[in-house]
Amino acid sequence: MSSQVSTIPAAPSAQALAHFEEAFAFETDCWDVHDAFARGVVDFVLLDVRSHELHERGHVPGALSLPHGKITEGKMAAYPMDTLFVVYCAGPHCNGAHRGAVRLARLGRPVKLMIGGLTGWIDEGFEVATGSSA
Repeated sequence: MSSQVSTIPAAPSAQALAHFEEAFAFETDCWDVHDAFARGVVDFVLLDVRSHELHERGHVPGALSLPHGKITEGKMAAYPMDTLFVVYCAGPHCNGAHRGAVRLARLGRPVKLMIGGLTGWIDEGFEVATGSSA
């Protein structure tokens, strides 16, 4: 008798390695973003892709407010094409960060998703800022 966990066998180690290593090209986490800001090595633009109202209620310090539906070529024109964007939304229950990442990728922009979103940030015990940073 098998559990739901083992009914489908795990991938071979080589395939698992490729999958998990590849994930780092698409995502980063709250700790790495926090560390970059703490060390002053911010080589990316952090975008809070939730609504401006939610951003004002609480956001990652240093994040710019740009709702995913407002990510356009015109708004991105202010940034060099090789600018790395890191996007986040409310948390794992929200697909807004994925929507923002899709829009940026369609514009040919490098993008990573901050896994955990604001929920993950708070879970890590990091400070939350309030007010506007649009």
